[in-house]
Amino acid sequence: MQTRTFARCLAVLAALVAAPTLASAQMPGGPPPPVTVAKPVVKDIVDYDEFTGRFAAIDAVEVRSRVSGYLDTVAFVDGAYVNKGDLLFVIDRRPYKATLDQAQATLVSAQAKLKFAQTDLERAQSLSRTGNISEQLLDQRQQTFLTAQADIDGAQAAVREAQLNYEFTEIKAPISGRISRKLVSVGNLVNANDTLLTTIVSRDPIYFYFDLDERSFLAYNKVFNLVADSMSKVKPVEVKIALSDEREPSFTGTLDFVDNRMDQATGTMRVRVVVKNPEFKITPGLFGRVLFPGSPLYKAVLLPDEAIGTDQDRRIVWVVAEDGTVSPRVVRLGPKSSGYRVIRDGLKGDETVVVVGLQRVRPGAKVTPQMTTLPPQR
Repeated sequence: MQTRTFARCLAVLAALVAAPTLASAQMPGGPPPPVTVAKPVVKDIVDYDEFTGRFAAIDAVEVRSRVSGYLDTVAFVDGAYVNKGDLLFVIDRRPYKATLDQAQATLVSAQAKLKFAQTDLERAQSLSRTGNISEQLLDQRQQTFLTAQADIDGAQAAVREAQLNYEFTEIKAPISGRISRKLVSVGNLVNANDTLLTTIVSRDPIYFYFDLDERSFLAYNKVFNLVADSMSKVKPVEVKIALSDEREPSFTGTLDFVDNRMDQATGTMRVRVVVKNPEFKITPGLFGRVLFPGSPLYKAVLLPDEAIGTDQDRRIVWVVAEDGTVSPRVVRLGPKSSGYRVIRDGLKGDETVVVVGLQRVRPGAKVTPQMTTLPPQR
């Protein structure tokens, strides 16, 4: 019991000793609290509006056979890059080779018949001049000759058709691009114009599609004349594009197409950008963020977000005077640029602003400023 009473006495005594020290630390005459201050970053920038969209191949082909038959050969590696004209598949060629040989034989026979009919007609014409052949017989030989000529035309058409079908047994790449996997294995029956064998998509360049809301479209149209009758008459519009795993855009593209009407269901306008993709880093179907230029080049005042405070529904920054006195300054914010927040209104750019230690400042109070320099790019 005595031990507890002694401990309480020591605690009270310690509090009494510490009280003057604590009071002196809280007195108005104590040193001003230290804060980190800096000049805002002032640089020429362009405001960018952000939209989302997806990449799409400029050319995409579903490879199908033009003739029916059993698949005999697959001549590519799944996922490889193929050039236009490369051999991809071979259909069993033997039936079509036989048909071609038969058509060529029919053509030879028709040519022999035509030659005989021509000789017979010339003989009849020679006899008709001396009156040794009737007119009816001459007409019959004339008809035989014309029929033989028509048979030649039909036989030649049959040879061309058989030759085409024989060539179609070799299925070649219609475009250059990256090929998918084979969808049909060797030995399976392929139906003409029906069986899907594989797909090919082009890779460089590549399209990026995104949608503009109505208000943004009207604003951009005033600047860039997006509804001109030809994209060649539109000011070149360069945009920046970032993939879903990128914080900053690493690709640039050029606007090359604006749709001819607003989508009534969504109230948006479809826009297309051409993006160079020489290293094939972009795959069709990927999601991306596009930064569309929303303003001309202008001089902007930039501050980090942590230097901006809140006063009810207003945004404020703390400006430090030469004597260390701080005062709030109401600002109007803009988009982010170079890792900073754009200050639309409220600062000129030559002020000294508190960037670290906002919780230690009060209106009209003094601080101990510790100057730092903000880098041009965060």
